[in-house]
Amino acid sequence: MASSTRRAAQALVEMLVAALLAAVVATIGLFAFAQVDWPAFNASNVTRALTTVGQFASLAALALAVYLFRSGRFPLVAKLLSGAGLSAFVTVTLGMPLAATKLYLFGISVDQEFRTEYLTRLTDSAGLHDMTYADLPPFYPAGWFWIGGRVANLAGMEGWEVFKPYAIGSIAVAAVIAFVLWSKLIRDDWAVVVTLATTAVLVAYGSPEPYGAVIAILLPPVLLLAWGGLHRPDDHGGWGAIVGTGLFLGFAATFYTLYLALGAFTVTGMAVVAAFLAFRRSRTVRAAVYVAQRLAVAGGIAVVIALVVWLPYLLQLRHGRPASSGTAFHYLPDSGSQLPFPMLHFSMLGALCLVGTIWLAVRAASSRRAQSLGLGVVAIYLWSLASMAFTALGSTLLSFRLEVILLLLLTAAGFFGVVEGARAIYQNFGEPRAFRYGVLAVGVAGAVAFAQDIPDVLAPEINVAYTDTDGNGVRADKRPPGAPAFYGEIDSKLSELVPRPAGDTVVLTADTSFLSYYPYLGFQALTSHYANPLADFNGRAAAIKSWSELSTPDELIAAMDTSPWRAPDAFLFRHGTEGYSLRLAEDVYPNDPNVRRYTVAFPEALFDDPRFTVTEIGPFVLVTRN
Repeated sequence: MASSTRRAAQALVEMLVAALLAAVVATIGLFAFAQVDWPAFNASNVTRALTTVGQFASLAALALAVYLFRSGRFPLVAKLLSGAGLSAFVTVTLGMPLAATKLYLFGISVDQEFRTEYLTRLTDSAGLHDMTYADLPPFYPAGWFWIGGRVANLAGMEGWEVFKPYAIGSIAVAAVIAFVLWSKLIRDDWAVVVTLATTAVLVAYGSPEPYGAVIAILLPPVLLLAWGGLHRPDDHGGWGAIVGTGLFLGFAATFYTLYLALGAFTVTGMAVVAAFLAFRRSRTVRAAVYVAQRLAVAGGIAVVIALVVWLPYLLQLRHGRPASSGTAFHYLPDSGSQLPFPMLHFSMLGALCLVGTIWLAVRAASSRRAQSLGLGVVAIYLWSLASMAFTALGSTLLSFRLEVILLLLLTAAGFFGVVEGARAIYQNFGEPRAFRYGVLAVGVAGAVAFAQDIPDVLAPEINVAYTDTDGNGVRADKRPPGAPAFYGEIDSKLSELVPRPAGDTVVLTADTSFLSYYPYLGFQALTSHYANPLADFNGRAAAIKSWSELSTPDELIAAMDTSPWRAPDAFLFRHGTEGYSLRLAEDVYPNDPNVRRYTVAFPEALFDDPRFTVTEIGPFVLVTRN
């Protein structure tokens, strides 16, 4: 037990050091990129070319680390090279294509709008607070955003501006921590390569959602860790692995609820399988109970950590009732209605996933690595089937968002399959020396080819980062900015007319990206799918519509004053044909798209009163209550 504790403590220290190293490398890289006036990615191939050069240098550093690990020389240097190389790979692959913009992938569009709003909210205040609504604790886990807020405060930056460097840096840190974890489970040289492979896949397909990416990259090695702690034929040891599993699930709960649910579901499935195997081996119920006790310990650790961000919301449930419709689970894209089979795609990644699938099937009975990764793959397919079955009950389990994790699991399995397959071929042909060089050449070519293709995979997301207008009112592609260019003037006018901090001022607007740049509270969220279930999205929408149908300022003020929610201190409208307009949204699931837009128009006469101040700013109409 003492030796297990020492190993766990050593691993934690290594993770902290590795995280610091990754953060330093990412910071230096992003700072260097920001010193040059680069051309926009969508208008020039310069940043694409420099991305390839940077990727090659990162891969060269990792190749040297592998060589040092295999030769047994300078192990500390090899570890430092591994951490620096992985961090540099993430930094250059994401940072260089985005070097000419202050925005991250997807800019302030699509889901990135509410994520930026959340980061802006927790930059303004360290207290756990809903991203939009006044007087509500957060429903979406605040972990990643809270840390980002502290990074923004430390750097003296606004929330929207820190989003890009923080997202890139956090993914780099997570990749290096994953390497440390892998290195405790398999050979160091293998750990470098499998971490690189999974990191490259994550950056290509999971980086637009950075707070989920940092959990996803850790899940494959954690499954090995969990299986090692639950499936113990000798019924001894493994408690360090159980504690590690509980810590991961707890932190997952503070970062990304869906990945927590999948992780808990998979680990529970592992426990069921381990208990069955233990019972079959010993023919005693006691052996199965022993597995259950281990699962309970991991679960208990996870619950304690999860309560750090979930307790305020759970306590608030005593005074409110969650919405029964229009929740985040009301989304079923085409990819969520079918089982994913990436191993059947005709591509380099598809081929690697196919090798991984074959390896999982062949080695399921003899390899603990194959068993753990295979159980993870099975769990995803079971979750996907359950998600599709849930559609009959009027909801889903958002299985389409698990495809990234499926790719990571199959990529890791593919690496092990390639290594063992190449070894078998090598031995079968009499161990010719030239064979090693051939395998090495193919591996290097494949790594470089996949890496340099990542900007193409992310091209749509990168393009939006250049076409959206940032918080300074600038479009990075040098074209005329959009309506958000007026947000700065609106903020100045609001500060003048409403004498309280932005974080204590409620604004009713359909241009909710304004809340992404400035920490004003919102009266209504963009859609019900991102709204706090305790906020009564549908009730607020009905109230807004009813206000627009009133005839006099007295009626409007009376309705606002008797509202069950804190009334708006200001309205931010657009000009419409029938007055001041708001373009709102309602949930129309099971339709795809699952959102219907509609317009509510407020008669101008409602605000023709000394109790309101009306200011026209660009295409906007700002109405403040005096």
